[in-house]
Amino acid sequence: MTDARLADWLLDSDPALRWQVERDLLGASEEVWRATRARVATEGLGAELLARQDADGQWAGGAYFPAGWDGSSGEPQPWTATTWVLNDLREWGLDAAVLGDTAQRLAANARWEYDDLPYWGGEVDCCINSWTLSNGLWLGADVDGLVDWFLAHQQGDGGWNCEWVEGSTVSSFHSTLNVLVGLLDHQLATGDADRTRAARRRGERYLLRRSLFRRLSTGEPFSERATSLAHPRRWCYDVLAAADHFRAASLADGSTPEPRMGEAVDVVRSKRQPDGTWLQGHRLRGDVWLHVDAPTGEPSRWLTLQGTRVLDWWDAQS
Repeated sequence: MTDARLADWLLDSDPALRWQVERDLLGASEEVWRATRARVATEGLGAELLARQDADGQWAGGAYFPAGWDGSSGEPQPWTATTWVLNDLREWGLDAAVLGDTAQRLAANARWEYDDLPYWGGEVDCCINSWTLSNGLWLGADVDGLVDWFLAHQQGDGGWNCEWVEGSTVSSFHSTLNVLVGLLDHQLATGDADRTRAARRRGERYLLRRSLFRRLSTGEPFSERATSLAHPRRWCYDVLAAADHFRAASLADGSTPEPRMGEAVDVVRSKRQPDGTWLQGHRLRGDVWLHVDAPTGEPSRWLTLQGTRVLDWWDAQS
């Protein structure tokens, strides 16, 4: 349960976060949280990013990278181009209608940096295609072909890997989680659970067999950052993001929590501070339009929302 002091701290935030606190932690009526969510378009983070959109429908003149950026300078990847902004606005709950004909403008003007491919058709990267699926469903673009693409590119071990194009035949934690989120978004948007259920559950088993963060070969954590919680995580994997996916999938499927998540949930619980908050573990480098969460080492409202709702769900079912 969220105490009054922690609730007040979480509610003293941008509408992009506040409506989720109202819905997921405080049990507010749908009328209340929807009214807060509507303010994303006109206040704070959402309004700021909307104001940055170019006339051609893009942000920063590019699909995945800003126009003219090729990494040759050695600077870290920026997070200002179209896909990253759409991801944020969608996750913040912006009503797609606010973006008007953005889907059509992107179809006409946006091309992937990889092989100059058309935007809504995706490219060869599993993570990029997962976000394209989710964003296309949200904006009403025709992205149905990407579902078949994911089914055709699932690895033999059950997951996915963006390096398949380089010949990799084993899956990646990062790629697998991002694809799973996209497939769940497809189920929620279309109601077509049968089409992707088997593939999604195979991908989820890939993570569960590894306790959501351990190498199958050695039992060791696959990365230090797997247990260093951060928001926004961009493409990177961590146990909280994985647990939050399993929570969402469980609610969508009407299933109970999977016991093999237990160790990962314990990691999440261990990161909770005595005051009920979670601290920002690290901040990804790279240019942004604006910082949406706390610096490293400071209490994070976004992580506290995510961590609290995961533990509330887990503990209620235990």
